[in-house]
Amino acid sequence: MSPPLERRSFLALCGGAAAATILPVPGRAAVKRGTPLHGLSAFGDLKYGPDFQHFDYASPEAPKDGLFNFSPPNWAYNQNVETFNTLNSFVPNSDAPPRMELCFDSLMVRAIDEPDAIYGLLAESVTISDDGNSFTFKLRPNIRFSDGSQLTAEDVAFTYNLYKEKGHPSLLLPLRFLKEAVAEEPAKVRLSFTGRQSDRTILSVATFPVVSKAFFTQNPFDGSQLNPPLGSGPYKVGHFRAGQSINYERRSDYWGADLPVNRGLNLFGTIRIEFYRNREAGFEAFKKGNVLYREEFTSKTWATEYGFPAVAEKHVVKRTFPAEKQPSMQAWAVNIRRPQFQDVRVRRAIGLCFDFEWTRRNLFYGSYDRSESLFERSDFVAAGPPSAAELKLLEPLRGKVPDEVFGEPYRQPVSDGSGRDRKLLRQAFTLLNQAGWKRQGSLLTNAKEERLKLELLVNDPVFTRVEQPFVDNMRAIGIDASIRLVDAAQYQERLSKFDFDMVGIAASFSATPTREELAHYFSSEAATTPSSRNLPGTADPAVDALIDAAGKAKSRDELTTAMRALDRVLRAREDWIPNWYLANHRTAFWDMFGFKENKPDYGFPVETLWWVDEKKAKAIGKD
Repeated sequence: MSPPLERRSFLALCGGAAAATILPVPGRAAVKRGTPLHGLSAFGDLKYGPDFQHFDYASPEAPKDGLFNFSPPNWAYNQNVETFNTLNSFVPNSDAPPRMELCFDSLMVRAIDEPDAIYGLLAESVTISDDGNSFTFKLRPNIRFSDGSQLTAEDVAFTYNLYKEKGHPSLLLPLRFLKEAVAEEPAKVRLSFTGRQSDRTILSVATFPVVSKAFFTQNPFDGSQLNPPLGSGPYKVGHFRAGQSINYERRSDYWGADLPVNRGLNLFGTIRIEFYRNREAGFEAFKKGNVLYREEFTSKTWATEYGFPAVAEKHVVKRTFPAEKQPSMQAWAVNIRRPQFQDVRVRRAIGLCFDFEWTRRNLFYGSYDRSESLFERSDFVAAGPPSAAELKLLEPLRGKVPDEVFGEPYRQPVSDGSGRDRKLLRQAFTLLNQAGWKRQGSLLTNAKEERLKLELLVNDPVFTRVEQPFVDNMRAIGIDASIRLVDAAQYQERLSKFDFDMVGIAASFSATPTREELAHYFSSEAATTPSSRNLPGTADPAVDALIDAAGKAKSRDELTTAMRALDRVLRAREDWIPNWYLANHRTAFWDMFGFKENKPDYGFPVETLWWVDEKKAKAIGKD
């Protein structure tokens, strides 16, 4: 489960007229400052020039109409796929429906066939100051909210100041070094930073959804209302039933429909999401054709339950698509805010109780690979002893990080596949003894005679099936372990308040992670920020230093070095215990859609890329 994370930054920029200031940077294009730019990129020239007509993955020739009813495979901010009680997606509290961001435009938008590039949407151009700390955006003319009112620089400045004060952590944290957001003219807004921000901060910040000053002057900026916030995006909220369903209707009067960044995208007339409290109900809705597209995350279902008539009749297509070329993590977060988990030996002992080999064979039907890193599927996974470049970052931290960081990176244990590997369980028991936990009867207690308790929080019965053997192994060595299944609203609330012992999540990072993006998951500041993704509560100056090093990287080689060093430290800490990952998207859909066969490498937003093929729809009775 994962929010689609923040984006990226600048450096090696292109576009616009002659540069007023050109700073040569060895090994890549010059950074242009003082001149209007149509796009920004982190470490190289932009793929698309100033006069590009559309992204290569877009389909301008495709029809625009039809219904797309789907189960969202990912979500952002405070969104929840099981229920919703607010339509404000940008606050820390409450539960909003996925894809509310389709109703809002941003200054710039990312290209999902490049690892680190964004192009102007609301902004016609951006100009970088000579010191690199201010970004002045010139807005396009005639930008309109869905009620017909004008969107101006005042709305943009209001948005950033609002997010900095009250926004969801994924919006608030990247703005910590924003000094001011100022509307200099009706169509010109300036974002100025303190100088402590990462070079790449702007590529995250420039993609934030812009809201209406007038709307949030008249309405509270919180999660208390089901009044749709006013947006300027390609869709607006249509019919909805709180907690049950929502329609997003494509705007026929959308001001930006013919912009290069939008042409050939946002093709469905209606995007509909229905909310189900469990996976089985959602799957049944798909089998009946009430839901038209789903990504399958349950191995048993994928392996054994796609034999229903619509598949046999070839009305439903079952296929895989390659995963994106960006870091992903799936792991259990152990809440080290709680005293019993603060010793790394306890966390490592917990990890030793998970028998992946048995789980893969018996519960995953041979699918999934074992996660070792929090940055799987990327070049950021550490391997072998640290390189000389990594050691330059790690040596100043010697004595502040585990000694094993300077050798081979920690790897998760390989079991004998029995389901209860006695050798690994003995190792776990020994570690717990060393950490001061002694067996008293069938359970482990400390010197204060407190039991070593662990409650694994889940929000779907499927996790109970997969994780019960893991819990049983913990109990076998004396941990008072259990699984707590809660509903979607309670689950979200407990995560936002860090009210759990251990919980599992999945997430993906951008191909060029920013300091702010990493900080959201791993920094000391995020550890005390409610609703952040630093679920374990990691608050380690050494980790903070490596996050800063990644944020300051001036080339992809420097970024890779810093990320691998960070990977070594995080793996040694085991605040996050990596579990498993999948190398592709397992999808099923009713055969009524058109799409380009080769998907983009850095994103897979089916709801904005695909379209209804009327001939196919008619052939299966879905016209």
